[in-house]
Amino acid sequence: MKKLLLFLLISLTLSADKWGFIDKTGKMVIKPQFDEALPFSDGLARVKEGKKYGYIDKTGKMVIEPQFDEALSFSESLAKVKKGYKYAYIDRTGKSIFESQYNLAWAFSEGLASVQVWKKKDSPDKTGKTVEKEILRYGYIDKTGRMVIEPQFGRVEDFSEGLAVVEIDGDNGYIDKTGKIIAKPQFTIAKDFSDGLALVKYSGKYGYIDRTGKIVIKSQFERAWDFSEGLARVKKILKYGYIGKTGKWVAELQFVEARDFSEGLAAVGTGGLRDCKYGYIDKTGKMVIEPQFDGTSDFSEGLAAVGIGELLNCKYGYIDKTGKMIIKLQFDEAGSFSEGLAKVKKGYKYGYIDKTGKLIAKPQYVWAADFSEGLAAVKIKD
Repeated sequence: MKKLLLFLLISLTLSADKWGFIDKTGKMVIKPQFDEALPFSDGLARVKEGKKYGYIDKTGKMVIEPQFDEALSFSESLAKVKKGYKYAYIDRTGKSIFESQYNLAWAFSEGLASVQVWKKKDSPDKTGKTVEKEILRYGYIDKTGRMVIEPQFGRVEDFSEGLAVVEIDGDNGYIDKTGKIIAKPQFTIAKDFSDGLALVKYSGKYGYIDRTGKIVIKSQFERAWDFSEGLARVKKILKYGYIGKTGKWVAELQFVEARDFSEGLAAVGTGGLRDCKYGYIDKTGKMVIEPQFDGTSDFSEGLAAVGIGELLNCKYGYIDKTGKMIIKLQFDEAGSFSEGLAKVKKGYKYGYIDKTGKLIAKPQYVWAADFSEGLAAVKIKD
């Protein structure tokens, strides 16, 4: 989600240029012509012409004409769109499946979408007299538009692993897809389930619950993150470490910086805050790539971007899981590999490389997205 928000922000701030799409050979297969473009999802990409949004297919054909004031990418074969003050969900042909009657509506996740409505509630005024007020409440609809979980919550999140975070009277809990409360609202912070556990905060500290709502790792951490590949990074007294699903330490608190596990390895920082160097540990906590880098990323498709140098003069390349430098340090920015290619930056322009470091598309774009479904959205000067 953070990557998508950043992508949208830059897309809006550089709106004088035009977006198109390239294939994996670097060939421009959909010429730059759009004021905004998002990556392909479910075979279609959301684009903007002037002030309206529509959708194109992979040939560049406009299959759903620009007509919407707001539009999201397709998710689970449906896309949320808005015309005027009304929301609707459309299929891949552009046909309206149903029109939303709600104030706000979100994308589908695991077959359900959250919606916002006004509800009437009797409340005492300043004199103690009971008056009728309207308050915002959230519920969930299915793909026919039927309300399956009545609006009753002050806040909700998308479903993840069959459960969703909901808020009642300021506290957070979890419900299943029938609306049944699985973990009663009692947490100040509650996160989505990941690897069968969810991060929660209560009594001022972070811990974890299982899918029955049982606390399996008591609150004890100053900061903590979701489980990834069976392990979670946690923080106490300015140091990071890693725990397993029983709460047992895999790597004791010792790192000044740390990232989540990805493809069996996690980047960690050692030394002081000013002279921190990064290396990688495995799932036993063993340092398998010695700290030597000034910048790192997660492993993706067997490679990780690493950098050496001061912040404004750092050069990036790629290593494999043995720590061997596969693609030499040469880029000003380096992204993760996606579908066999990675976005890189030299100077002020972006291009793409393959896993040997060969330039598939030379740096020439003012902005670029990762490959998705065989194509990548790129922006050029108009």
